[in-house]
Amino acid sequence: MAQSTAADTTGERRVVALVPAFNEEASIACVVGGIRAAVPGIDVLVIDDGSADDTTAIARAAGARVVRLPFNMGYGVALQTGYKYALREGYDAVVQLDGDGQHETADIPALLAPVTAGAADVVLGSRFIGARAYRPPVLRRLGMRVFGTLARLLGGIRFSDVTSGFQALDRDVVRFFAGDRYPKDYPDADVLMMVRGAGFRIAEVPVRMYQRTAGASMHAGWKPVYYVFKMLLSMGLTAVRRESFERRGA
Repeated sequence: MAQSTAADTTGERRVVALVPAFNEEASIACVVGGIRAAVPGIDVLVIDDGSADDTTAIARAAGARVVRLPFNMGYGVALQTGYKYALREGYDAVVQLDGDGQHETADIPALLAPVTAGAADVVLGSRFIGARAYRPPVLRRLGMRVFGTLARLLGGIRFSDVTSGFQALDRDVVRFFAGDRYPKDYPDADVLMMVRGAGFRIAEVPVRMYQRTAGASMHAGWKPVYYVFKMLLSMGLTAVRRESFERRGA
């Protein structure tokens, strides 16, 4: 199969890849290289969330632009920093993926296609559809099912992978996420409920994901306890105020 080009993947639209990263010196060069190979000519922005290692230097050497936060401020802050950058620089769409190598960069064109074609505003990369379904650990799989069920019951979100961080977003959604309501720590299923409440179109495509093999996961230690409590509270509050969401600036 012939390699895709930036033109046939993004059309005439300007797209930037956003990569939040925290202490990912072992994987960030491979991630940046994979993005640039999947979509030649795409701009890549790594948001270094206060890493204590050489993530910034390695990302720059690999060809990415880097915004370095002064200290570790959380996944949501890192992503929102990228959204604000994309708006300021006039990008029409973004694709976001993690810096740990879990997301298959070769799937970026398929993820972007519905957004660049105008068929969807948000596209989720699903681990659970397609020929190579992802099998997370038992406890994580249970948690994903719980949040998926709540998202369906509280927000009408009927997708197989509501906790996926591998996404493509239209500029209007990026503008929406740059606002005050975006979570500062763990944006997840609650954000999809916000998107649905604001009237944006959501789609899903199969992607490949891999188990993390090195480094500290966002769900290490006591973090899962806080994550579960925070997500349950946030999803409940989002359901209550769903009618108040507005597509500001869209």
